[in-house]
Amino acid sequence: MAARIEPVLTIADLDAMPEDGNRYELIEGELFVSCAPSLDHQRIVRRLLVAFENYLAQNPVGESFPGPGVLFSNFSGVIPDVVFISNERKKEIATGTHITGAPDLIVEILSPGAENERRDRKAKLQLYRKYGVKEYWIVDPQKKTIDVYRSHKLRLSAKLSRRDEITTPMLPGFHCAVKDIVE
Repeated sequence: MAARIEPVLTIADLDAMPEDGNRYELIEGELFVSCAPSLDHQRIVRRLLVAFENYLAQNPVGESFPGPGVLFSNFSGVIPDVVFISNERKKEIATGTHITGAPDLIVEILSPGAENERRDRKAKLQLYRKYGVKEYWIVDPQKKTIDVYRSHKLRLSAKLSRRDEITTPMLPGFHCAVKDIVE
């Protein structure tokens, strides 16, 4: 019985994908395709960006970006919903057209479907852990929760519900009610 070997895709293959409204991501050579985000998804992105930008206007410790291309290796390139990069990291990883390395904080908003949830909760968590992302938030719009993973191992640090407040050591003094993000 012969083993079936799947071809490993690269960033060059990812760059060759069609401009068809789908979101193409590559995680350790495996292609993930998802549809354009829903309006509810984009509302959460906007609320997060407003919260970050209001904080950063008073505390210019870095920069937040919606949906940037993040390249970790020749075999891994993703499009997180929101990222924060400290000023120190920005000089290292955000000097070109994409982010090339681990942002300080990544936020993913779950889209409906088991495959989307598997990608964000398993594949991306492992990828972000491998490449040294310091903090990872998974926002679940259906359950109105935010799971926070922190430390160099990205361990689950908090499971926040709509009545909680979210903070982060990446943004000292930042706080936002979870309900203001998910509702």
